[in-house]
Amino acid sequence: MNTATPSMPRPMQQAPWLWLSRLSLLFALLLALGACGGGGAGASASSNSTVSPTPTPVGSATSTLGLTLPRAGLAAQDLGIIIADGDALSESIAAYYQSARGVPAANIIRVKLNTGAETISANDFTALKAEVDAKLPAGVQATLLTWRSPARVVGTCAMSITSALAFGYDAKYCGGCSGTSPSPYYDTESNKPWTDHKFRPSMMLGAASLEAARSLIDRGLRADASQPSGSGYLLRTTDVARSVRYADYTGLPASWAGRLLLNYINNSAGTASNAITGKTDVLFYFTGLAEVPSLSSNTFLPGAVADHLTSFGGMLPSGGGQMPVTEWLNAGATASFGTVEEPCNYVQKFSQASVLIEHYYRGDSVIEAYWKSVQWPGQGLFVGEPLAQPFKDSPSFTLEGNQYLIKTRALRPNSSYALEYRSGPSASWTSLATFKVSRAEMQTLSAPLPPATATQLRWRGPCPTNNSLQCTLSESP
Repeated sequence: MNTATPSMPRPMQQAPWLWLSRLSLLFALLLALGACGGGGAGASASSNSTVSPTPTPVGSATSTLGLTLPRAGLAAQDLGIIIADGDALSESIAAYYQSARGVPAANIIRVKLNTGAETISANDFTALKAEVDAKLPAGVQATLLTWRSPARVVGTCAMSITSALAFGYDAKYCGGCSGTSPSPYYDTESNKPWTDHKFRPSMMLGAASLEAARSLIDRGLRADASQPSGSGYLLRTTDVARSVRYADYTGLPASWAGRLLLNYINNSAGTASNAITGKTDVLFYFTGLAEVPSLSSNTFLPGAVADHLTSFGGMLPSGGGQMPVTEWLNAGATASFGTVEEPCNYVQKFSQASVLIEHYYRGDSVIEAYWKSVQWPGQGLFVGEPLAQPFKDSPSFTLEGNQYLIKTRALRPNSSYALEYRSGPSASWTSLATFKVSRAEMQTLSAPLPPATATQLRWRGPCPTNNSLQCTLSESP
């Protein structure tokens, strides 16, 4: 093989033994360089992960440099509990919840409120919210209400009290059969809504007695990290107006195959049943009816989420002549949702199962997953045990052998993530590995080590306020 270039013809004219000696030396050098390069990053546990090739540094680091991955899901210290001062049931529920979950005492807020009324005026509510905002510690990201009434804030239109506490009362979030303002939290990657969006999602426990409250809270606790293998039931009923969400349901059984058992039941022709009966493994149940029959015949797993698209499910306590959302809790669900004034059947005003299930499965608490699944939530009341977290993520970042291992279930499908390093506070960041996963599931990813001169690592991914942008999600000291 002639390896000489046109500008260097002389080696071909030298003695054969000298030419062979130099060729052997060149071949050995090429082999040595190849041995130094190797490695690369990979996804060792899932064929659904992809890694983009990046230049591989000489891996000689001996630690993780203190990097930890961000956790998914709100925790007890992130939650504020709002009590109706002097109401015995509200006080008792709050005491039990605080003890069960370990919510800090500084996060407990008392307000004066008439719990005998089904509504609160917009003017009175504005004063109440100002008091709550002033009293809550800055680190509180979400709130829990320990009363059942009032559930509506009424001005020129009606907002749910949970949405009004999040956004403040504003007629742009309600108004009957009109489009309403969207939530900035919808389908985002934020795990600190107050920090990222300057609003706190809220949930009402919704229990009518201390016994019911304890049962609900205990279900939430049992749900945590239980990794349930229950089933989801997604129903298209004969009620055409209330079954408009069915288009969101049809593809879910196939897309979640191998991870969750989701059942799409199409009874639009009326040849079967509008409800499930006798199921022992209900984890998700979404339907469209004014009244859902046979709830008590089913067994709901801890952490189960269920709701029905109808007009007045959130109008507590009675449901305005329709089934109130609290009936789901009485039947054994851990969280539910319904509207407090006529919303018309905009799908944006109700939970989207595809969004809720994915965020829940990736480790969000139920209050986060539910709120992220409703695009226009102003008229909707969220009820349940907010911190239930059945698919809790416990991410880890470790050094094993000659590589880093990243273990997490929190990665957003089809979004890009990167592990980067730098050698000094003013140095540029260099990519160690980039990742993109195609579906939500537990991932074990690998990345090469940085050089011994590396002083910092950082983990980048979708921004909390804009999924299409890249942000630093965590960084070593």
